Amino acid sequence: MADLCLQLRDFRLTTAEILYHMPDHPGLLQCYLWQELDQAPDYPVLRRFLDFWQRNLDGKLHSVRLASQTLITPGELRHAAADFRLH
Repeated sequence: MADLCLQLRDFRLTTAEILYHMPDHPGLLQCYLWQELDQAPDYPVLRRFLDFWQRNLDGKLHSVRLASQTLITPGELRHAAADFRLH
């Protein structure tokens, strides 16, 4: 129920692909996928997570790619191309 309330307040499903340098092998990149409901365009939840990452984890961030999609959208209305009746 809490997720629905967030979605009604314009929170979106946000996915971040985080590339980071492995602590033991800085020349290698590792990928981490993060997904959470967040609010565009500021993305405060993602920013808090990335701040936590930089403060507490050893892997230095390389890049972050972001995708976001609204889950609750207005319904679509399409006209039927044909009308078939059986009787």
